[in-house]
Amino acid sequence: MIIKSILDNDLYKISMMNYVLELFPNTFATYKFKNRGEQRFNQEFLSALRLQINSLADLKLTNEEYVYLKNTFPYLTPGYIEYLKNFRYNPSNVSINLTEDNNLELSIKGLWVETILFEVTLMSIISQLYFEIIDTNWNYDGQEKRAYEKVKKLSEAGCLFVELGSRRRRSFKTQDIVIGGMVRYSKENTNSSFLGTSNVYFAKKYGIKCYGSQAHEITQAAQVLNSYNHCNYYAMENWLKVFPNLLIGTALTDTVTVDAFLRDFNKKLSTLYKSVRHDSGCEFLFTDKMIKHYERMGIDPQEKAIIFSNGLNENKAIEVKKYCENKIKCSFGIGTFFTSDFQNSPALNMVIKLFSVDSMPVVKLGDDGQGKENGDPKAVKFMRWLVNSQSGL
Repeated sequence: MIIKSILDNDLYKISMMNYVLELFPNTFATYKFKNRGEQRFNQEFLSALRLQINSLADLKLTNEEYVYLKNTFPYLTPGYIEYLKNFRYNPSNVSINLTEDNNLELSIKGLWVETILFEVTLMSIISQLYFEIIDTNWNYDGQEKRAYEKVKKLSEAGCLFVELGSRRRRSFKTQDIVIGGMVRYSKENTNSSFLGTSNVYFAKKYGIKCYGSQAHEITQAAQVLNSYNHCNYYAMENWLKVFPNLLIGTALTDTVTVDAFLRDFNKKLSTLYKSVRHDSGCEFLFTDKMIKHYERMGIDPQEKAIIFSNGLNENKAIEVKKYCENKIKCSFGIGTFFTSDFQNSPALNMVIKLFSVDSMPVVKLGDDGQGKENGDPKAVKFMRWLVNSQSGL
């Protein structure tokens, strides 16, 4: 079993599951896997993947994990934690196949609240199996030392950062080694800027802080559950209904482009949400836009923060940190660069994204043009038209 704990997942999936249970418990969802890279798979991999998916049915929240969640994340509703205690993965929700050119086809279908945890879990499994079965030209030598040196460089530059490597990690062992190196640096050096991890299991294991708020699927789902028009506004307002104290108050900005987001990010929401997350497009242009937006709202930008998380390495993070100095607070979420950084063995470039809600299409556009678009092509075209038609507002 690759996944040995139901908490071996990112915190934002836990908080979003709570959100869905509270507001949309009867909503049906479909997710689809997308391979953005050139790597391909085989039948041995497919058979191993099915075995791992089936093994998820045995996972359940232990009493120790139950107490940990209650004590560590007070914003999670009591009813949700009880629900999670009785939750079990249903492997029949997942369909897998190989195409003629050996690409992976994977879909997840079922009630949104019952399928929402699959995304990170399946991506972790897919990556580990690929690098155990197909690309085996790598080893663990030096991983802990490299993680230590990366933390050292980021810390010396004053870059606050969180480890976000669960989804595309080389393996469970790799993430464990990497976080162990980060924790060791933090114990040995007072200047450590390592804040913690998004992975709940490793946060518990190492006694470090866990971070996570929401992902694109909240805004995607609002396209159907509320309105394609102004979906950012509805998603942010819905989030406040479940988490009114906003202990996890970070708004994700690029689901249907940052310009559309800013049109919905009114004075109330700009005041309440403590930070925004950048996940596609130019970091510097985004920073300028956010500063100008806060100034228009009469808000001091230096009271707010940007969390950058778009395919970062240490050099890029340091460059962005310098740009933000004395303008706006910033921190960084860094994932694949930590947990799948191996010479001559590139990480899988893959995503699993929400594809439809209650049989209606949802989309993600991002700010990288077509590079991060996701969804039914006709729905993507419609959303592009809708966003562009309002560009002068």
